[in-house]
Amino acid sequence: MISSTFSSAILGIDAYLVEVEVDISLGLPYYAMVGLPEGAVRESKERIKASIKNSGYDFPQRRIIINLAPADIKKEGAALDLPIAIAILAASGFISPESVNDYIILGELSLDGKVNKIKGALPSALCAKEKGLRGIILPSANSSEAAVVEGIDVIPVKTFSQVVEFLNEGVEIAPVTVNLENIFKNSAAFDVDFCDVKGQEHVKRSLEVAAAGGHNILMIGPPGSGKTMLARRIPTILPDLSFDESLEITKIHSIMGLLKNNAPLISKRTFRSPHHSVSDAGLIGGGSIPKPGEVSLAHNGVLFLDELPEFKKSVLELLRQPMEDGEVTIARAAVSLTFPSRIMLIAALNPCQCGFFGSSDSAHECLCSPVQVQRYRSKISGPILDRIDIHVEVPAVKYKELSAEFDAEPSSEIKSRVDIARDVQQERFHRAGIYCNAQMKPRHIKQHCQIGNDGHKLLEMAVNRLGMSARGYNRILKVSRTIADLDGQEKITPDHLAEAIQYRSLDRKVV
Repeated sequence: MISSTFSSAILGIDAYLVEVEVDISLGLPYYAMVGLPEGAVRESKERIKASIKNSGYDFPQRRIIINLAPADIKKEGAALDLPIAIAILAASGFISPESVNDYIILGELSLDGKVNKIKGALPSALCAKEKGLRGIILPSANSSEAAVVEGIDVIPVKTFSQVVEFLNEGVEIAPVTVNLENIFKNSAAFDVDFCDVKGQEHVKRSLEVAAAGGHNILMIGPPGSGKTMLARRIPTILPDLSFDESLEITKIHSIMGLLKNNAPLISKRTFRSPHHSVSDAGLIGGGSIPKPGEVSLAHNGVLFLDELPEFKKSVLELLRQPMEDGEVTIARAAVSLTFPSRIMLIAALNPCQCGFFGSSDSAHECLCSPVQVQRYRSKISGPILDRIDIHVEVPAVKYKELSAEFDAEPSSEIKSRVDIARDVQQERFHRAGIYCNAQMKPRHIKQHCQIGNDGHKLLEMAVNRLGMSARGYNRILKVSRTIADLDGQEKITPDHLAEAIQYRSLDRKVV
């Protein structure tokens, strides 16, 4: 007898429908699986057999052929355990074949029949809705994550026998629902705030500009000057996530199994800070079946690279495409996948190898020669520096500022200014398919970054003195556009340009 159930598998960050077909026929006991199953899927045979028996059902001692369609795409992971087991029982007559055609079924089985948590529940729920199915049956640990998708029934299950009884209408299971408004409201608060940061007012200003325009920023300063502390507070001043942005981020974290049980939807900008020993695949993504890397896990959020020169140069060079295009493409012989990676890059480095080049502190005198300083900074290539809009120096904080009793400006006040500037940009680019000034293309720069004769003279002087590239020239125009937006000005003035030029400190020669 032939039976089939619907399940799903992940390709990239999206799920596609998998039809699990089972044929049970007369003959010596035989169990075969076709349809390009990967290791974890092939190993499911004994798990499924034990789970069926230990749940009180007979496993058919016949010839069993299982096909996973479409058969030309590799399937991986243990989420296909449950649909295969259900299809076997349906083909054996224990379950009505018609009852299994309304749902996508997912779940990893234990030997005792328990249904364990899986990865990729959210993309699978979106797939069920897209295909017009009634709903999705999946582990209860994943139910709130899938319930974010409205318009389908999300059926939570804990054991294999519970699924069988539900499909045979022997037991009712109420679909899970979540309140999206409460999710966003309850997770709106941050544990950190800019009011904790003493001094560094000009650095905070540069971070405000970066947040307002979505610009990448590089902070240069000695150890202990507060670079990491400042970076970790940037998400607190970025605009709130929209629901669509939140879904994009949650899908990526879902397929990597990084969602927490009490947080079915990521409702705050992500902050990722990989160690400098990260590999190419760890940062950009990779694998035989490509998976997202840190740059995609930081999508719509912040990627912080501390001690930038300590990262392998080959790894940093891979950032060119995601920084420029907002996505990264990973090609393999069998498949080519594109992952979203629209990030705000925050990088930090010491001014030299010992960390105290240019320091005014007599207790920490720099021991590096100009050649050593240049060699240290040259670990970061010119093309990467060109793609970072803002370079700002972070000096050591003086005792007077550290001991001040008053609180600095809180994140909420900075964020209110950033939100106003972003609203201006949303209105400006609503037909262009971009979201902020940092994403402007040359035609947008030409249209929205008019600087007048005085501005041209100032910019020409800066370009000639700094030996700036065409990309650096465009970065200054983009940043000056953001500064004008924060200032509530339609036109870019020489003052806006002058501030933007100051944010290119690494274009100056080391002397």
